Amino acid sequence: MDRTRLDSLIGGLTKAVALLSVSTFFFMLVGLLIKSGNILSSHSLSELLFSTNWSPSKGNFGFYPFITGTLLVTLSTMAISVPLCLMSAIYLTEYSGKKFRSTVKTSIDTLAGIPSVVFGLWGVLFVVPLVREVIAPAFGAETSGYCILSGALVLGIMVVPIMLSIMKDVIGSVPQDLKESSFALGATRWQTMKHVVLPKTAHGLFSAVILGFSRAFGETMAVLMVVGNVAVHARSVFDPAYPLSALIANNYGEMLSIPLYDSALMFAALLLLVIVVVFNVMARSVLTQLKMEEC
Repeated sequence: MDRTRLDSLIGGLTKAVALLSVSTFFFMLVGLLIKSGNILSSHSLSELLFSTNWSPSKGNFGFYPFITGTLLVTLSTMAISVPLCLMSAIYLTEYSGKKFRSTVKTSIDTLAGIPSVVFGLWGVLFVVPLVREVIAPAFGAETSGYCILSGALVLGIMVVPIMLSIMKDVIGSVPQDLKESSFALGATRWQTMKHVVLPKTAHGLFSAVILGFSRAFGETMAVLMVVGNVAVHARSVFDPAYPLSALIANNYGEMLSIPLYDSALMFAALLLLVIVVVFNVMARSVLTQLKMEEC
């Protein structure tokens, strides 16, 4: 086989693999739409999305508590993890010594390999009592400990490895000459970080946040164990919640005994997929704008 034909063959194979990867999303979307057809044909979309009545045995499938629960847990997670990871990345790249940086890197790599069920058990044994006995009373609230805040604290630790690793690499990629120019003008380390490094790396830092959001949004086991799993509209972080992923994991085995349950859970999966896609599209537009401003 000559070089031209071999090159064409390899090009065709890699194109086929790339198309297969892209088409997987569309296969998932079409499959979930088909499986959700029964629930969509028997209930209006507004009823499914905005009703708070969840009683499958009576034919009531209101997903509003699950949607809000998913968003509240995820947003609370990001509110905890983003400042933590950003400040840690700044310290590790600009202030810490090599030995400490190496130790932290080893710890973060280890943390990334821990199964989610272990995080869930840690949450049940440590985080839930901490929220119930210390944090909630400090804010004058009462809770069982199985609430949004517990889920956010557990998830916040789970997304640290991916976000911190990316943020550290992004901040560390800024040319030393650029920082030295700032120092030459009399700027301090923090002023250089604030006015030179962070604006220069904004798009990379935002990418890390996107990956962290996606990781937190789709997590099931750890959240399922600590968030309470009560289908109510939460009004504070001390209330229990019931994320969509936990709904699917908890009830998938029961779908055959109740009419439309199968279709309802497939619709829950479709909602998860659509929310992630919408977020990623919005994030991509923001990321593009950040890159344009940087240029």
